[in-house]
Amino acid sequence: MDKVSIAKCEDYNENRLLAIADGFFTEFGIYDEIKEGMTVVIKPNLIMKSKPEEAIITHPALVEAVGKCVQKAGASVLIAESSGGVYTTAMTKSLFAGCGYTETAERNGFELYTECESEAVYLPKARICRTTTFLKPYISADYIINIAKLKTHGMTMYSGAVKNLFGAVPGLMKPELHCRFPDKNDFADMLVDICDYLKPSFNLIDGIFGMEGNGPTGGSKRFVGAVFASKSPYAVDFAATAAIGFEPREIPMLRIAAERGLASPEEVEISGAAIEEIRVPDYKKAKAASNDFVDGVPGFMRPLVSRIARPKPAIDEKKCIGCGKCAESCPQHVIKIENKVAKIDLKGCIRCFCCHEMCPEHIIKIKRLGLFNL
Repeated sequence: MDKVSIAKCEDYNENRLLAIADGFFTEFGIYDEIKEGMTVVIKPNLIMKSKPEEAIITHPALVEAVGKCVQKAGASVLIAESSGGVYTTAMTKSLFAGCGYTETAERNGFELYTECESEAVYLPKARICRTTTFLKPYISADYIINIAKLKTHGMTMYSGAVKNLFGAVPGLMKPELHCRFPDKNDFADMLVDICDYLKPSFNLIDGIFGMEGNGPTGGSKRFVGAVFASKSPYAVDFAATAAIGFEPREIPMLRIAAERGLASPEEVEISGAAIEEIRVPDYKKAKAASNDFVDGVPGFMRPLVSRIARPKPAIDEKKCIGCGKCAESCPQHVIKIENKVAKIDLKGCIRCFCCHEMCPEHIIKIKRLGLFNL
């Protein structure tokens, strides 16, 4: 049985978070697992340059608390991450600085990975994604601590510990995987393949303030008031989704993980705060997260209705600044910048919503035809 510990927390107070992290390390025996001289790789969620208070990224205060516990065990801290954009040393340094991580690292003696080296690997146990490329620190890591952000997601419905490891794939190779696996169930299978290969040793979710609605970058900040921890990335996701009123098995990657026997939502032991103490039952889903209503349509009409009702990205052209981040991240290359305004050719769009995720102005919305805009 997998164990998940939940700590109630109302803000990002340094001392409070350090006490929570220290409690988790003690409860799960992490201090015994991390050996002196190890390099512990910490994987936050830094999908784009964003201020911590916007609830888009893993708050640096939680990473700082975890990093201090790693140092207490005698190991060094290496923070490694690739956003969804271009992966270069200059862009990565800018990402860390813009998210508040450079200051945190300098204050505590953490190392930030900016060499931007990656390597193609073979995933021997993969079900669908046999080869991919990872940032080098994740291939040779002594120990991986995965610190995700609690958010909704337009394609995967939910973004937590399992989804966070997609960030170990460098930059614009992420859209390549979207292109290889455009179907949401295949994409979910691929995410589980990656998670099962990397096997993070410890997993936390920053759920003090999460994001609801059209996440992972364009939604709304929402208070949940909890930090979740587990040795299992699947179990910690089961608990976090339950806390926001989502059925874990309706999340494709969590359903697939359960089908593979990697974990079961029915076999999770909760310690610390109970789910009922922190549950947010009205947590808003992304508009693109579900097409379940199509199941109620007669079979012969489903293809037409599904095509008409299928969510799509829509650019607010009056607010577009023509930065090109959407075109840069599009795996199908169907976005062009014309007269400093982004234009999408929906005929080739696979509805991965990478453009929605990576728009720094948050002016790419997820829309359905009015009748189906549920």
